[in-house]
Amino acid sequence: MSLVSKGMMVAKKSIKFIAVLVLMMTSISALANGGEHDQEGHGKGDKIDTPEKINAYIKHHLQDSHDFHLYTNHETGVHYGFPLPVIVWTSEGLKVFMSSEFHHDDNGHVIVEKGGVQLTKIHSKIYELEAGAHQVQFDDHHHPTNAHKVLDFSITKSVVGMLLAGLLMILGFGALAKGYKKGAIPTGMGRVLEPLVIYVRDEIARPNIGEKKYRKFMSFLLTVFFFIWILNLLGLTPLGFNVTGQIAVTVCLAIFTAIIYLTSGSKDFWVHTLWMPGVPVVLRPILAVIELIGFVLIKPFSLLIRLFANMTAGHFVVMSLIALMITMKEAFGPVASTGMSFVLALFISVIEILVAFLQAFIFTMLSSLFIGMAVEEHDHH
Repeated sequence: MSLVSKGMMVAKKSIKFIAVLVLMMTSISALANGGEHDQEGHGKGDKIDTPEKINAYIKHHLQDSHDFHLYTNHETGVHYGFPLPVIVWTSEGLKVFMSSEFHHDDNGHVIVEKGGVQLTKIHSKIYELEAGAHQVQFDDHHHPTNAHKVLDFSITKSVVGMLLAGLLMILGFGALAKGYKKGAIPTGMGRVLEPLVIYVRDEIARPNIGEKKYRKFMSFLLTVFFFIWILNLLGLTPLGFNVTGQIAVTVCLAIFTAIIYLTSGSKDFWVHTLWMPGVPVVLRPILAVIELIGFVLIKPFSLLIRLFANMTAGHFVVMSLIALMITMKEAFGPVASTGMSFVLALFISVIEILVAFLQAFIFTMLSSLFIGMAVEEHDHH
C-alpha cells in the first residue's frame, strides 16, 4: 500500500472516530451539564469587586453554561451575549426553548413556564416544580423540597465547544485526505497537520503499541490527541470554553480508552491478568482481582482526573491573576494593580498554551501505553 493510500485511510478513519466521539460526548455532557453565570439572580448588574463575588464568578466560569455571556453593562444591568437551546424531559414530556426565556421571580429564582410545567434553575441544575407550586421551597441545607431534577439534554456552551472542535477536525482531516489525492506531499491545511500526525505515529503509537499493531489504533489516538488539544486551545479564547475542565467530558474520554484496550486485549494479556503464571496458585485469584481493578478502574481514573484537574487549575489560576487588578486596587492603585495583573496573567496564559499541548500529549501517550500493554504478545520459552 502506498504512502498516499495509507494517509487517506488514516484521515478517513479519523473522521469517523471524530463523528462518533463528538456524538457520544455531547450526549453524556448534556446529561451532566452545569450552570451558568448569574443564572440565579446573584449580583444581577452588580460590579464584581469583592473577594466573595470574584470567587463566585470564577466558580461559575469553570462550570458549564446554558448561554454565552460576553459582557455586562453594570450601569444598566444589561447582559450581552446569546442564548442556547434548552432541551429537557419533564413529567409532561419533552420541552424545548431558548435559555433567554428564563426570568426571575420576586425571590430571585429563575423560573420558566412551558406547557403547564414550572421549571427553575437552582445551584446550576434545572428542576421541575411540583404540580401547583409557583415558588421554590428549601430545607436547612438550601436544597429544594418541592422540586425534582429533570433529564437535561440542553445544547450548552461545552456542547457547542465540542461540536466546534469536531467540525474543525473534520475540515482539517478532510483537507489532509484531499491533499494526499494530489500527491505524496499534502498542501494547505494538510501541510500543517501532517507533522503532528507523523509525531503521534512515530513518537506515541509505534513505541508503545508496536510496529505490527499500531496502525489499528492510529485513528483513535489521532482523534483523541487533536480533540483534546483543540478544546484546550478554545479554552484560552474570550468565549470562555472550559470543556476539558468538565468531569463528564474527561470521564467519557477515559471510558473510550478503557473500552478499546479491554476489548482489544490479546490472549496472553487476559491469561496474565486473570491467572498469572509463575506465581503460587493460592495468590493467583488475589492478583487477578488487583489486576482487574487496575485496568478497569485505576487506569481510566488516572486518565480522567489528570486532564480534568490540570485544565481546571489552569483556568482558575488565570482568572485569579486577572482578579488581582480588583483585589489589589486599593493597596497599589489602579494603574499598578492592572499592570501587574496583566503581566502575570499573560505569562500564565503563555504557559497554558504549552499545557494545552502537553495534556493532549499525556492523555494520548497513556492511552497508547495502556493499549500496548493489552495487545502485547508475550514470548513463551
